[in-house]
Amino acid sequence: MKKFTLGDVCQKASSNIAQKDLLERTGKYPVFGASGFIKNIDFYHQKEEYIAIVKDGSGIGRTMLLPAYSSVIGTMQYLIPTKKYDIDIRYLYYAILYMNLSKYYSGSAIPHIYFRDYKIEPINIPCINKQKKISKKLNSIDVLIELRKKQLLKLDILVKSRFIEMFGDPITNNLGWEQAELCEATNKIGSGATPRGGKVSYSKEGIALIRSMNVHNGRFEYKDLAHITDEQARRLDNVIVEEDDVFINITGASVSRSCIVPKDVLPARVNQHVAIIRCISNKLHPIFANIMFLHDRFKKYLLDIGENGGATRQAITKQQLEALTVILPPIDLQNQFASFVQQVDKSK
Repeated sequence: MKKFTLGDVCQKASSNIAQKDLLERTGKYPVFGASGFIKNIDFYHQKEEYIAIVKDGSGIGRTMLLPAYSSVIGTMQYLIPTKKYDIDIRYLYYAILYMNLSKYYSGSAIPHIYFRDYKIEPINIPCINKQKKISKKLNSIDVLIELRKKQLLKLDILVKSRFIEMFGDPITNNLGWEQAELCEATNKIGSGATPRGGKVSYSKEGIALIRSMNVHNGRFEYKDLAHITDEQARRLDNVIVEEDDVFINITGASVSRSCIVPKDVLPARVNQHVAIIRCISNKLHPIFANIMFLHDRFKKYLLDIGENGGATRQAITKQQLEALTVILPPIDLQNQFASFVQQVDKSK
C-alpha cells in the first residue's frame, strides 16, 4: 500500500456557475449545490463521475459523489482524480469523507476552505482491486443506512398521524380540549449559561453540558456533547437536568427544535441556547408535549415567535415560552398516546 497526500492523487477545478444564472435555463444535465440537486440545465462541466466539495458558506467541507455529465455551482469545487495513479473514484470519495475537511475552514462572516490547505491530508492507496473491494463494502453500508433512514421517517410519520387522529390541531384546538398557558402545566421553564472561557473550558468527561447542536427534532444528538467540571456545574445548579425533561432550542437557526433528554446523558446542565421544560406529571406528559412541539402547525408558531424575538438572530424568551397556549387533553389519553410512541420507538 502506497501513502500519498490528497494533492498527489487529485486536482481541483472551479465552477463559475451562479445559481441566479440558472433561472431561465432548462435541459437534461443536472446541476448541484450544497444541498444537492438544483435543476436540469442545457450544459455540463464534467463528463465523468467526480467528487464535489462545498467550499463556501453553510456546509463547508461537505463531500458528494456526483454523476457524469453534470455540474456544480460556484460555492463548490470539483476534485478530479489524476491519471497518474490507478484510483477508484468511490474509494477516493469515502477516503475524503473520513478526512472531515470542514476542520480547514477560515473566515467568520462567510466560512470557506481552500484546496491549498486540505491537499496535505494523507491518503493510503492500495491496489485497484482492493480499492474497489473496500468501496463496494462501504457502498453496501450506505445503502443500508439510507434504507434505515426511510424506515425511521415512516415511523415518525406514523407517530405524527396518531397525534392528529387523537388530539387534532394543537393550534386551532379543533377538538375543543382544555387549554392553559405552558407555565400552568410545568414546574420549570428555564435556560442556563456557557461557563466562563467558552469551549476552551470544557472537559473530556464530567457533567454533560447540553447545547443547541445536541437538540434535534425528536432526537438527541450525542456528537460534540460537551462536558464541564463539578465546580462549573455548581454554578449552573439552577438548570440541573432531570429525567423526562423536554428541551427546546430558543436561539439561532435551530430555534424551536425539541427532544426529550436521554437518561444516559445525566447528570447534565443546559447552556443559554436551550430551555428546559419540566412537565407537571398529572397535567402534561413529556412525550405528548414533545410531539406537540414538533407538530407542523405548532413548530411554525414557535418559528414565527423566534423570527420576531431577536433583532439580529432568532430567539424565544422565557416569558414567551411561559405564555404559550397548549392543549391539555385528559392525562389518561396523553398516557395512552405516550405508550404508543414508546412502542414505536422500540422499532427504531
